[in-house]
Amino acid sequence: QVQLVESGGGLVQPGGSLTLSCAASGSISMINVMGWYRQAPGKQRELVARMTRGSSTNYADSVKGRFTISRDNVKNTVYLQMNSLKLEDTAVYYCNAVQYSTPYWGKGTLVTVSS
Repeated sequence: QVQLVESGGGLVQPGGSLTLSCAASGSISMINVMGWYRQAPGKQRELVARMTRGSSTNYADSVKGRFTISRDNVKNTVYLQMNSLKLEDTAVYYCNAVQYSTPYWGKGTLVTVSS
């Protein structure tokens, strides 16, 4: 079992920045992919960014150039640096980890972009 705990959400003005963190614990060996998804009210959960063990990354087109995913293997933590935030980035952000094809999810952290 893998436990994921997100932190760093909050209220930010348009154009501002936030950094989300996700700490993994438990049986964390052979986690193949870690990443971030988000779900806005009334919408389906969507991929934001993910990083493989080999440090390959994928980003949603809507966040390319604004968000950066990174990983600290010593701290077993993945980060999402979010810059130039827009109103449409408002959502609950979920950390995701995939181990042996089994997905694990955090409980989510709310990011609200509002003036």
